[in-house]
Amino acid sequence: MKNQWPLLKFLLISYFLIFIWSAVKPHDYFTWFLEVAPALGGLAILIPTYLRFPLSNLFYVLVWIHAIILTIGGHYTYAEVPFFNWIRDTLGTQRNSYDGVGHFAQGFMPAIYTREILLRLTPLKRGGRLFMIVVSICLAISAFYELIEWAVAVMIGEGANDFLGSQGDEWDTQKDMALCFIGSILAQLFLNGIHDRSLAKISKEPK
Repeated sequence: MKNQWPLLKFLLISYFLIFIWSAVKPHDYFTWFLEVAPALGGLAILIPTYLRFPLSNLFYVLVWIHAIILTIGGHYTYAEVPFFNWIRDTLGTQRNSYDGVGHFAQGFMPAIYTREILLRLTPLKRGGRLFMIVVSICLAISAFYELIEWAVAVMIGEGANDFLGSQGDEWDTQKDMALCFIGSILAQLFLNGIHDRSLAKISKEPK
């Protein structure tokens, strides 16, 4: 675990700085809180459990990237991230696509989180069965998040538009889940080998 400290310090400090930036004059604080809450919840679990159950370096790096995506979305809202507004205006697309990035990440990153937990805490072995279970869990997470968005929209009405990020697209929910599905598949196709090597290092880490 000692060999992980330089990486973890960098990840924590850099995310803390991004978090502070995001909290300064966001689009609105209610949307900001809704968007950054999952990142803060993840940190609240990972930090106190680190000594008892350290995770792979790849896991922590993906959490860091995922948290940054959520935090940027919280600052601007997913429909108003400036760089993606520029892409929309330059290419003439109908909407800001940062919401798509967020939902792709909702499948890509959790695929590796789920894979690691299942490999380490269950009898599941590497292979097609694990692959499909990981995809299914990622889709379940995506569906649950869509239910949360629906519940928020029902409770606060028009004020939920920034949180939903649908930008008037009637198929937004279906597209979000499709992006999650694609992300969960691509993560496993491209990162499984890297993940296995990262997992192998955990047992070799000095305590």
